[in-house]
Parts: sequence; C-alpha cells; structure tokens
Amino acid sequence: MSPSHTITRHLRITGRVQGVYYRASMTEEATRLGLQGWVRNRLDGSVEALAQGPASAVQALIDWAHQGPRNARVDEVLVMEVDDGVNCSGFVQRETI
Repeated sequence: MSPSHTITRHLRITGRVQGVYYRASMTEEATRLGLQGWVRNRLDGSVEALAQGPASAVQALIDWAHQGPRNARVDEVLVMEVDDGVNCSGFVQRETI
C-alpha cells in the first residue's frame, strides 16, 4: 500500500481522555496532517474518532492518539478498519453520545 493511498480508520481511545483538551488537540493534529473526519466524547468516558486520508497521515494520527495532549492518560487505542464508502469533509468535533 502506498503512503498516499486513502484509508479510513475508526478509533476508540480510553483512559483519562475527557476534560483534558483531547478532542480539540486531536482536531488540531488531524487538520495539521490534512485528514478528514471527526472526534467526539462518549458517555462512557472514552473518545471516539474517524480519520480518513493518506495511510501515512492516518497512521501518524493513530500514533499521536496513543499519547494525546499533555494532561491525558491514554490506556488503550482500539483501531478498526472502515469500508471505503465513507466520505468526510474537514475534521470536526461532534456532540457527545
């Protein structure tokens, strides 16, 4: 797979990831990487995200997600492949579900 091949990944991040600027920081990082998608808090305390773009950029965001912003404590990042039928525009924060 070439680094410019477009992929989509769903992420679920657990740990101390709410109330620590995680969503805003991920939005900034994803935008810097040129990715499309979204990020949102979940009622169970986790953060969920969808990232779409070149494989190398998506992997860079996944790598970033393992650390997160300064005050975060990431316990686990689950990454799942998503079918190619998803089309995103920009990278946005969504409402908590």
